Amino acid sequence: MQDSSEANRLHADPLYLTALASLGESVPAKPIAAPSKGSIAVLPFVNMSGDAEQEHFVDGLTEDIITDLSNVTGFFVIARNSTFAYKGRPTDVRQIAFDLGVKYILEGSARRAGHRLRINVQLIDAGDGGNHIWAERFDRDFADIFAVQDEVTRRIVESIVGKLDVTQGVERYRPANLDAYDLCARGRAEWRHSDEAGANAHALFERAIELEPGYAEAYRWLAMGHCVSWLHFNAPMHPTRELAVAYGHKAVELDPADAANHAILGFVLMNEKRLEEAEAELQVALSLNPNEADAWLILSELRFGEGKGLEAVECSEKSIRLNPRPSGAYYWTYGQALFAAGQYEAAVKILRRDETYRTGSRRYLAAALAELGQLDKAREEGRMFMAAYPHFTIRHWVETQPFRDFVMRDRCVEAYRKAGLPE
Repeated sequence: MQDSSEANRLHADPLYLTALASLGESVPAKPIAAPSKGSIAVLPFVNMSGDAEQEHFVDGLTEDIITDLSNVTGFFVIARNSTFAYKGRPTDVRQIAFDLGVKYILEGSARRAGHRLRINVQLIDAGDGGNHIWAERFDRDFADIFAVQDEVTRRIVESIVGKLDVTQGVERYRPANLDAYDLCARGRAEWRHSDEAGANAHALFERAIELEPGYAEAYRWLAMGHCVSWLHFNAPMHPTRELAVAYGHKAVELDPADAANHAILGFVLMNEKRLEEAEAELQVALSLNPNEADAWLILSELRFGEGKGLEAVECSEKSIRLNPRPSGAYYWTYGQALFAAGQYEAAVKILRRDETYRTGSRRYLAAALAELGQLDKAREEGRMFMAAYPHFTIRHWVETQPFRDFVMRDRCVEAYRKAGLPE
């Protein structure tokens, strides 16, 4: 039994509240306590151009500001996926701050017409009744886009903590060719709308590299796209795997100060079973930017393969704290980590969430149910998994998974057998 002070401490802990919400438990009807450092969510900027073709540019601008802020030492920044969950919805900034566990909200709009750019931004202290603490309009040439991003970041930092308390991280690479920047923004938009990250996105990134050979971000997206293609969408393993590795290394070589480049290379190397190299890349990513939610997610997968269930759970919870409205991959990885930790009931609750249910994560749901002795339910989930993935075999799964701990691998295999998955 917790004493009242311990219960109050937990009920003010945003990680505790996020975990409760993830497990479908009731959350106390009080605002989530934001971290003591500068905590902020950047809402998707509104496209004021009257041109749907500019939507990708406005979304890309929002993402770039999120990235810039996440590189500021001492800031806590909510990931893009969670803030874009509010795109096109009425904005009650106090409720959004409540949902995401932050003190500050940045919102804005952008209008691009020819070579001219108008950006309106306002910073709101949601923890102080939603008061506006800074607002500004920027009327510039499109060529000044990166200078505007830097100015917005600087003004936010100064408004929240002053000029001397916090420093901005290493400056990110900025493409000199704005057409390449536009193509990369379009490629990101294609990726967001296609689970398979199809040929359209790849072609856009490749064209961006033709215009800007040093464009590390475009190489990073190509690395991720090729890796996911062979892992999940039946692309030929060769040369797709070799290309993923080459593109990942090229991104890091071109821009070693970008945490996301190291995180994606870590993901690629993990799936190549080059686990020590993957670990090193992920540690670099998190040392550069502790706000890199995807790096925590990938590290959770790595810890799962090492048989370190509790560490895998901790990494997943950190990723979800940074990304409280995540994609299904986050719940897949969280459920997998809970399975590894032997927390089978919690794993079942997570893996039944709408975000991840009916995907490949269903095999872990079947495995968790089998470990709970609920064999009829486990076999039903196994049958539904096989209906969607008819070519799955335990043997092929074992051959392709990046396990360092064979006890964990064998636990999964035995649970799969109980659930009726084919050898």
